[in-house]
Amino acid sequence: MLITVINANTSEEMTRAIERGARSVAGPGTRIHAVTPKMGPAAVESHYDEALAVPGLLAAIADGERAGSAGYVIACFGDPGLDAARELATGPVLGIAEAAMHSASFLGRGFSVVTTLSRTRGRAWDLAERYGMRRFCRGVHACDIAPLELDRDPDAVKKTLAACAAALDADGSDAIVLGCAGMSDWSDQLGAELGVPVVDGVRAATLGVESLVRMGLRIGTRDEYAPPPPKPYSGLLRDFGGREG
Repeated sequence: MLITVINANTSEEMTRAIERGARSVAGPGTRIHAVTPKMGPAAVESHYDEALAVPGLLAAIADGERAGSAGYVIACFGDPGLDAARELATGPVLGIAEAAMHSASFLGRGFSVVTTLSRTRGRAWDLAERYGMRRFCRGVHACDIAPLELDRDPDAVKKTLAACAAALDADGSDAIVLGCAGMSDWSDQLGAELGVPVVDGVRAATLGVESLVRMGLRIGTRDEYAPPPPKPYSGLLRDFGGREG
């Protein structure tokens, strides 16, 4: 089974961290292919970044289809392009926010999200609402570390730990959801320090895709998630004209 894990930004360092997280939980016979898009922003820190990350992400999905990928993980906590990816892919596609929130809902009455920059908190709340997780999500907090600084700031883990501890105290939650794929390496350490479950969406989504594939389940294409109707695209998007159903 080949699972393609797509970093939504162009940071190779973050892709390597994402790959480690996915490989750490992949079952026997599952191959992980971690991908850095060929175009897009160096980091996804805004709605603008997220919108411009989607073409590169969809190109990676198309490449995965040609390579025979059984399923996909979108490794960015904003879950950019998730619906479009499901129209393009034949196998299951999970976003890491989606997978992490659902996983955390199994572990207690409520969870807190700890993300990177405060400006991304609104997106996390939007996704909690979309995924039916608002009743479980007790708070969204920021450690105010830029995504590209997660592996450069020597105090990044310490700052994130402090933000997680403060979130638990403020929200009375039972679990932490890490709000950035670049935090994937830290979930075990943070969980040991905090004494609560700390959910990394990269791992949760990888196992989610793997389980759906093993059950023989694919995306339903009767209506909304049918392949996009082929049509001409122009300019920089001329190669994104869709595929035949």
